[in-house]
Amino acid sequence: MSAEPAPAAAAAAPEQAPGPAPPAGGGEAAEHRALVLTGFGGYEKVKVQARRGGGPRPGEVSVRVRACGLNFADLMARQGLYDRLPPPPVCPGMECAGTVRALGDGVRDRQVGDKVMVLARSGLWQEVVNVPASQTFLMPEGMSFEEAAALLVNYITAYMILFDFGNLRPNQSVLIHMAAGGVGTAAIQLCKTVENITIFGTASASKHDSLKESGVAYPIDYRTMDYAEEVRKISPKGVDIVLDPLGGSDTSKAFNLLKPMGKLITYGVANLLTGQKKNLMAMAKTWWNQFSINALQLLHHNKAVCGYHLGYMDEEFELVGGVVAKLVNLYSQGKIKPKIDSVWPFDQVADAMRQMQEKKNVGKVILVPEAPKEESKKEEN
Repeated sequence: MSAEPAPAAAAAAPEQAPGPAPPAGGGEAAEHRALVLTGFGGYEKVKVQARRGGGPRPGEVSVRVRACGLNFADLMARQGLYDRLPPPPVCPGMECAGTVRALGDGVRDRQVGDKVMVLARSGLWQEVVNVPASQTFLMPEGMSFEEAAALLVNYITAYMILFDFGNLRPNQSVLIHMAAGGVGTAAIQLCKTVENITIFGTASASKHDSLKESGVAYPIDYRTMDYAEEVRKISPKGVDIVLDPLGGSDTSKAFNLLKPMGKLITYGVANLLTGQKKNLMAMAKTWWNQFSINALQLLHHNKAVCGYHLGYMDEEFELVGGVVAKLVNLYSQGKIKPKIDSVWPFDQVADAMRQMQEKKNVGKVILVPEAPKEESKKEEN
């Protein structure tokens, strides 16, 4: 981790953040720390601030947060490129894990002390969150809070892309872009639950040994090679499924790499991110090169194109809940296990975002309200 640690002073005096009003007639509400996006721009726009919040409303639970997931969408949101985040100042964060500390009226299926995973559109990068009980999922036995914070967004996305859209079956081939990232790691593990799947994965050369160990048959260095040509050398007809988080011209390449009856699932536009701040040239280039096809052309190709966006499924509780149940079962069987790249305290959120944006991570980047115990012990010595 080459980034400089955040100044200690930033943690000592958090700024006051907007937050829920104290409960009427309930006395002074407890203060807690939150990460707040104060405006669109670079890493410095996300700051630790203080909030005061009341208790859970009817149907909600209050959760003491122990770990939060950092996702690529959070990087895009910081630059103003993610439409599911309310305007700043706002607390980001789509997933976290922690312990239920209080129940709102009418909650019957959760208890104080339950260890839960939480999924929301935003607002979870806080020490305490109040969320609808329907957006919480019980953690399986033996799972750490860091693993729980790494499960929901990446594994739901990978599962639905591969099995619901992709209809992955034995003896097929899959191309996974950004294979060392959170979704990529999840997709590799899920592919291995199906017999004889050939996995192609793009990543920088330094990550290839790790990818091979995880089950990628053919790692490809996208920085020095044309991945489409490399795939064709090994599989002249192409592949059955392409997972496309890139957008722009890469979507066209993905479509052309599909075998007959192949499926392209696009689920992001990572090519928009070229630096800390919004790059208008990169945006123009990506949108200009964006893949487009009409229904008649699609008919002649015998291929499928699908679009996936978990952020637009925030009302699909039954659908998403069914996927989570399958993932929890796979975890309990030892078939999947979130891979944690690194754990960062809230005060070092800029370093955590840099770790992901510069594509240094292998697996999930995790945020925690306080420094991990190992780091605390080192600082004491």
